[in-house]
Amino acid sequence: MGQLPDFLQSGEAARLFPVLADTSKEGRTLSIFLACLENVNEFGRSMLGSVGLKLGSRARIDTFTEVVFKKGVSDSKHRPDGLIKVSTGKSTWTALVEAKVGTAELTNNQIEAYLGIAKSNAIDAVITVSNQFTALPTHHPLSVSSLLTRKVSLFHWSWGYVITQAQLLRELGEVDDREQLILLSELQRFLLHPSSGVKEFDQMPAAWSDLCANIAAGGTASAKNPICHDVVGSWHQALDRLTGVLSRQIGNHVKLVMSKSDAIDPTQRQKTALAELVSGNCVQSEVLIPDAAAPVQICADFGKRALSFHMRLKAPADRKSTKARLSWLTRQLSDTDNNDLHVRLFWPGRSPTTQYPLKALLADPDIAILDRPGMVVHSFEILLVRDLGAKFAQRKIIVTELLNSASAFYDLVGAKVSAWQPKPPKISEGKREPASVSTEAMRDQVEREALDRSG
Repeated sequence: MGQLPDFLQSGEAARLFPVLADTSKEGRTLSIFLACLENVNEFGRSMLGSVGLKLGSRARIDTFTEVVFKKGVSDSKHRPDGLIKVSTGKSTWTALVEAKVGTAELTNNQIEAYLGIAKSNAIDAVITVSNQFTALPTHHPLSVSSLLTRKVSLFHWSWGYVITQAQLLRELGEVDDREQLILLSELQRFLLHPSSGVKEFDQMPAAWSDLCANIAAGGTASAKNPICHDVVGSWHQALDRLTGVLSRQIGNHVKLVMSKSDAIDPTQRQKTALAELVSGNCVQSEVLIPDAAAPVQICADFGKRALSFHMRLKAPADRKSTKARLSWLTRQLSDTDNNDLHVRLFWPGRSPTTQYPLKALLADPDIAILDRPGMVVHSFEILLVRDLGAKFAQRKIIVTELLNSASAFYDLVGAKVSAWQPKPPKISEGKREPASVSTEAMRDQVEREALDRSG
């Protein structure tokens, strides 16, 4: 057990095998997680790296549960579940940890009290862990006054995020030590078992169905309507679940594409999504998959009650005709058999786009050429559209459809298409020898050209 920080009156080292009552799911789950954070080197570095700590090989992580403070706690109800202490030799970083499992959710009253405790004891951060999803550990499910986070940072890990990081470290072979790899595998196995209380996002709130009904009846989305805020929040949680699922499927980190302002400020991200919902009756985002030809754009359209997924590719510039450019695309998708896939073609100038089912283009690519004679397509968009009808409003089905359709689109399209890249330039005929482009040779050539011009 590492040395207790001076501000603690008492605390227990986080145990891999905690002796706790059966009713203490949160305490048991957190203790096992913190023990693995401390004892699996790469896991600790990965998780703490996500909150901005870059740890070298000499850094030491100590974790504690059942912590009791010397000062700053006036209410016995507000007692954090754990503490992380990171020592680098030159400095020490500490964070309070609060965990929730099952349907329990974090509350402002509790977290704001912990921020106060942290400030009183010069603790650097408060980290919450729950079944609530966020896009980044620097975003938080709760909206907390910036005054409370001036001197104390606030971070959040979803249990789904913890599971995904453990899976990726294993898939990518980042953990070399056999015993540590076993610990990480057992942590993942434990968290995936229902007894741990870990539950992934699988249902939209009632607001989702309410907004569907409102728009179907001719109503509109409003940035002032609380149900729209709930819809956007749940959409973001669903997207975060989606990136976790895809990450585990491909064995690499899948991320949401966000503007710098949205990544820095989750409130701004909420405003951006609300504006899109109000203007177009849809919520949307982009997902970045490592080495994919383009980001995957995802949209849930409340007016059409449909989910859509698409990637946009630049047509190969080294092919001069539409037929040749289209052939480049269809060859990559020739073994794709899906009636929901379409290809949208973008033409020069103000000419409108055209769109065809992929099956039709595979059978007869000339239909695209006849539509725009004499023009050459400059880019393509491959789309998967799921027209869900009444299922769109069903809170569990929409999440299942989102996950299944995203996975299917990547399998059918994203994993098959490559972006066009120009071929590397060749050495020109007559210039294969370095001497042919020496200063003297170039001067002689310029002189000859001057003589030719003068007659």
